[in-house]
Amino acid sequence: MSILGNRVLRREDPALLTSGGTYVDDVDVPGAAFVTYVHSTMAHARLLGIDVSEARALPGVLVVVTAADLDFADLPPATPAMDQAMTRPLLARDVVRFVGEPIVAIVTDRREQGPDAAEAVLIDYEPLPAVVDPERSLDGAIRLFDAAESNVVWRIEARNRVADFSECEVVVSQRMVNQRVAPSPIEGRTAVAWWGDDGRLTQYQSCQGAHPVRDDIAGLYGLDKTDVRVVCPDVGGSFGAKAGSSPELLLLGELARRVGRPVRWFETRTENMTAMGHGRGQIQQVTIGGTRDGRITAYKLDVLQDAGAYPAMGALLPWMTRMMASGVYDLQNVEFNSTSVVTTTTPLVAYRGAGRPEAAAALERAVDLFAREVGLDPANVRRANVLPPDAFPYTTRTGTEYDSGDYARALDLALEAAGYPELRAEQQRRRDASDPVALGIGLSVYVEITGGGAEYGEVLLRPDGTVLVKTGSNPYGQGHHTAWAMLVSDRLGIPMERIEVIHGDTDSIPTGSVTGGSRSVQIAGAAVHDAAGKLLEAARQRAADLLEAAVEDVVLAEAEGRFHVAGTPSVSLGWDELAVEGADPLGGLSDLAEAKATFPFGAHVAVVDVDTETGDVRLMRLVAVDDAGRILNPLLAEGQVHGGLAQGAAQALYEEVRFDADGNPLTATFADYPVVSAAEVPFFERVVMETPTPLNELGAKGIGESGTIGSTPAVHNAVIDALAHLGVRHLDMPATPEKVWRAIAAAQGA
Repeated sequence: MSILGNRVLRREDPALLTSGGTYVDDVDVPGAAFVTYVHSTMAHARLLGIDVSEARALPGVLVVVTAADLDFADLPPATPAMDQAMTRPLLARDVVRFVGEPIVAIVTDRREQGPDAAEAVLIDYEPLPAVVDPERSLDGAIRLFDAAESNVVWRIEARNRVADFSECEVVVSQRMVNQRVAPSPIEGRTAVAWWGDDGRLTQYQSCQGAHPVRDDIAGLYGLDKTDVRVVCPDVGGSFGAKAGSSPELLLLGELARRVGRPVRWFETRTENMTAMGHGRGQIQQVTIGGTRDGRITAYKLDVLQDAGAYPAMGALLPWMTRMMASGVYDLQNVEFNSTSVVTTTTPLVAYRGAGRPEAAAALERAVDLFAREVGLDPANVRRANVLPPDAFPYTTRTGTEYDSGDYARALDLALEAAGYPELRAEQQRRRDASDPVALGIGLSVYVEITGGGAEYGEVLLRPDGTVLVKTGSNPYGQGHHTAWAMLVSDRLGIPMERIEVIHGDTDSIPTGSVTGGSRSVQIAGAAVHDAAGKLLEAARQRAADLLEAAVEDVVLAEAEGRFHVAGTPSVSLGWDELAVEGADPLGGLSDLAEAKATFPFGAHVAVVDVDTETGDVRLMRLVAVDDAGRILNPLLAEGQVHGGLAQGAAQALYEEVRFDADGNPLTATFADYPVVSAAEVPFFERVVMETPTPLNELGAKGIGESGTIGSTPAVHNAVIDALAHLGVRHLDMPATPEKVWRAIAAAQGA
């Protein structure tokens, strides 16, 4: 019986629950000094002077560095397609462009000496006008970069135009804000770096991929990649924000060289909230049209993307929004346009879902608006417009090729599990009774894109018969060590406890990429599975030689993990017997690549109670169907979905990064930024559905971001559905009590 598909407990958890695992701050590096950064306190200003003399004279201060002391090229925008004039210095030079931008680096002998030295640095600012609103930035009245012609980073022009909506019987338009949010991992950015006697630079860093970090460091310092070692140990959360290397991390090697000893840095929570990078940040204008019987015939989405002060990956996210613009629906008339602009705020980075949640949020809110306009149940409108299961593979009007799906079934399963007719009846009962606590039911049906590409996978038989798995993927909570051991155990018949998985060390694993985009099982897992198969074939050949039989006659009894000639199980060889001393080691190396992406999908039903007198919203139920193809371990999948559901609901109800008009952050701590906790979410109700993909041998699609993508519009729609009878047509996320109360008051006043 295959181990795959079973609820296998995570191998990672005993250490995490006892010793606590090994994070960067746990790595003992004798003699390490400590780095403190002085960050800008102004959103936009010229730097007229930086006086570090007093700081340099303080006890314990080893070195103080400003941009004038560095000889590094500025960091370019995330892609060549962006305006290349918008470069970023490692430390601010001449101009600061957001509160939190690093200006000075200080290295001290002891950790507590750094903040005191930072306080002694005097910076003379000449204030410049701030521009926080992307719509104001677009007009170019306040320009952030003198060498750039405007604040526009990048544009996407529509391939297909919706000339007009004149043929539609019903047309609905709405401006929406998909607000800026903070990734907020428990462990912020942190690293420790040192130079060896051999001239090599070693850096331990909390990240999503050791090899991309190594490549960034080698490129900055002009080193060969072999002269840099990066190790990524346990990671305390990321959600996309640790996919790249920020200036604070890249500078550590230079600081270590200057002081002649290791240096380490970890950020405070305020530094994390103001400088790490934020997600989402789109202003969306949707127009949707169709017939009065509920058929959607045209859809247009215009996106204004806030890139923050410097064009990082966040400026690129509309590309993913465009790919998923038409969602699960049979839309033959679709138009998408986007413009990314810089603002005097924290740069935008990839955040869980990275462009796909934004697409789903716009479309699913638009479908609800359309359903309300034509007077039909939003479930029926969705059912009438989803692509049929026989449409796959299907190419959308924006050129995205879906692999497999059954969207109507996902919707029906979610509605059935939620008891949709009974919920609507209870909603009507409360309305008839003028109950001040209104019931809202929100729906979403979504599809997203995951995977594509290749990842390193190698499986080696050790002399003692145990197996070593090398993977280029870098886990940060997903359970890769458990999943990869399951794949190898299933293929080789070796108990999981005899399988070791290693990751995140560029000296031990030659190549690797970023763990992100929900690509791990279908790419890295498939590579490990493929490598295990190649080891199996090599082992069969050795077993055939030892058994003096033809290789095609040798079989593996997986339950026992022993090789024998077919029909003669009494004479057999175990894995430890194949790992004979003096023989060449047996192993398998994968060269597998997935040329196309896969497309997970699902349907969510959210149920909320809204106190119409106070605006308070309580999420009562969240029913989720998340189809990610074949599931290797339901326990791991549920963990990913549950985390995603909580994050998605949090965006709909609580989380928002805010700035004042001068660009000062108003949400710089957890006292101001309400991160969701278990107290705010119900027990999630997950409905299992598996539609395998034909694109990989495992039949697996990504699962890491699905919960986030479906839950946000479902919860958002639920809140507005609860208020529909009071005349509320729309309100932007997050649906805070104040915002809900004001929407009700405005509707009643109207």
